Amino acid sequence: MAVGIDSKWFRRYGTEAAPRRRLVCLPHAGGSAGFFHGWGTAFDYGVEVLATRYPGRQERLVEPGIDRIEDLADEVTAALLPFADVPLTLFGHSMGASVGYEVALRLESRYGIRLQALFVSSRKAPHKLTPHTTYLGGDEALLEEVRGLGGTDGALLDDPDLREVVLPALRADFKAVGTYGPRAAAPVSCPVVAHVGDGDPHITAEDMAAWGEVAPAGFDLRVLPGHHFYLVEQRDAVVRALAEHLG
Repeated sequence: MAVGIDSKWFRRYGTEAAPRRRLVCLPHAGGSAGFFHGWGTAFDYGVEVLATRYPGRQERLVEPGIDRIEDLADEVTAALLPFADVPLTLFGHSMGASVGYEVALRLESRYGIRLQALFVSSRKAPHKLTPHTTYLGGDEALLEEVRGLGGTDGALLDDPDLREVVLPALRADFKAVGTYGPRAAAPVSCPVVAHVGDGDPHITAEDMAAWGEVAPAGFDLRVLPGHHFYLVEQRDAVVRALAEHLG
């Protein structure tokens, strides 16, 4: 069904003529589809990777960012429908975990589509989130927060011209993150697998364990060496966990 579809929302890696499974990757705040470059060749034949392209960056640079998680999830959900002809698994890192959770709820409630699994990484469960106001500060405060998290090329943050290019998307993303939650612990009907780095300065294993409260179909927590962006160094371990569910 999805062969030949040109979606501005997804960059397709490891594209197969007839994939058996699709893995949808949702980046962090300030992140882009390119963060998942190389994942398409990490899985066995038959798995297509869809890396989500948020507006306001890379190919969609001229589009305004979306500053509400709920609105972003609405758009991603609608864009995913043509790709739901085979089982879907979602992997969301940091902000992407919240987006993935909201997409899972929408696919189920609006379209009767149950995910194969929801993977959440380095982000508190929706009912444990606390609002924060980083997005209300000046540019330097926002950039300092991004530097502290890691995962963003320092050249983008230090070069004045490049900063002006990336700042609009960062502002939108951090507003989306800062104004989302806490919300009711609405359950998803698919298994949930949580990952976190053991040295993450913001998210603990206990924080991630709370995802089990929205996962009546099954929950697993995996703690890996590393910080907030542990998955850069631990990609192989994350891929192995995903492969267990992708089959």
